[in-house]
Amino acid sequence: MISVFDVAAFILSQLGPIPVMKLHKLAYYCQAWSLVWDEEPLFKERIEAWANGPVIKELYEIHKGQFKLALADIPGNPMRLNDEQKETVLIVLKDYGDKPSQWLSDLTHLEAPWREARKGVDPRERGDKEITWAALAEYYGGLLPVED
Repeated sequence: MISVFDVAAFILSQLGPIPVMKLHKLAYYCQAWSLVWDEEPLFKERIEAWANGPVIKELYEIHKGQFKLALADIPGNPMRLNDEQKETVLIVLKDYGDKPSQWLSDLTHLEAPWREARKGVDPRERGDKEITWAALAEYYGGLLPVED
């Protein structure tokens, strides 16, 4: 399975340098929609429900203190994604890629996976509760139109 670093590298190869917060939210949506459309996780790392929205701790650890990231800042390889994975990420980028970081963070705060994982955590506390793959698949799968 590819890592979040490979996904982040692919995102950055498509968008160029972007704010760290935006990269985390885009990786989150890529994972969510991969679980729905491809019926498998895109990357193995867990997603945690932090105060500013979903965060992948391993990705956070390599960029702590930075505001913006470029492809050269990520130890991933965008070429590790297969065609299906690239297609999933490209669709997510088409729908979410032009949105500002704060807009994406605000959106995640409105949605059930982050809200459910934050239950019982003080709003100012970072927290480390996981947003599970099951929660992502259930919520985002429920957003798809029902076919007759």
